[in-house]
Amino acid sequence: MDKTTSLTEAVRLVCDGATLALGGVTLYRRPMAFTMALLQHFARSGSPAGLTLLPFTGGLETDVLISAGMVQRIRACYVGLEAFGLAPHFTQAASQGTLQIQEETESSLACGIRAAMSGVGFIPSTAWIGTDLPSLRPDVRTVVDPYSGEELTAFPAIRCDVAVVHALEADRRGNTRLNGHWGVDREVVMVADTVIVTAERLVDRLDQADIPGQAVRAVVECPRGAWPTSCHPLYPFDGQAILDYVEAAGTEAFPALVSAWSAAHLDRQT
Repeated sequence: MDKTTSLTEAVRLVCDGATLALGGVTLYRRPMAFTMALLQHFARSGSPAGLTLLPFTGGLETDVLISAGMVQRIRACYVGLEAFGLAPHFTQAASQGTLQIQEETESSLACGIRAAMSGVGFIPSTAWIGTDLPSLRPDVRTVVDPYSGEELTAFPAIRCDVAVVHALEADRRGNTRLNGHWGVDREVVMVADTVIVTAERLVDRLDQADIPGQAVRAVVECPRGAWPTSCHPLYPFDGQAILDYVEAAGTEAFPALVSAWSAAHLDRQT
């Protein structure tokens, strides 16, 4: 089955109130072309709103969506721009209390995703035992190991409505190649109801894939679709563009910067 589509059509798969997982890691292989197209769709129609973001580690893609007021809640173990400092809109929204932050760690996210992949309601772990984190997450309970009698944290399963992954290469049936730095992309697509892949290039057939086509709903060809984040080995992150973003945040120059980024990604699709 040919699953290729356009960015315009792909963003319509994200509905109001959806839990949206964003692939990649910090400033590497983030689905920026999709993010900018989603931002444009929101500006035109007011949808999707009230999103819950599940980026595992959030970066530019997360901060851009927060800047537009599209995000109600976030589940991540880190949100920032690495050497470029704080994620400005996330930091502001968190300080003002306009964004719900669900406390997570790498362990809670990994266990929750693993539980969903295993088809069970929770995964037990020694993580969080002896910390104050359970007081911030009353939905996370404890269980007793029936063999040792040890108290364990029971992390609930995590699923999402839509997962978006940017890849080096994909074929028209959805088989996808990520290169070596996978993050949790291979796992998160298995717990998503809908999977969208944006790829640097489309080929007729991939003989080996990191993500199988059966899991993918839609594929979009997006050259330089991770810019200004990196997509090794094709291109590094654009440090100047990220600095421009940080400097423009919260100023009158920010809307023009976002428009320019959106236009740059749109031009590469045509």
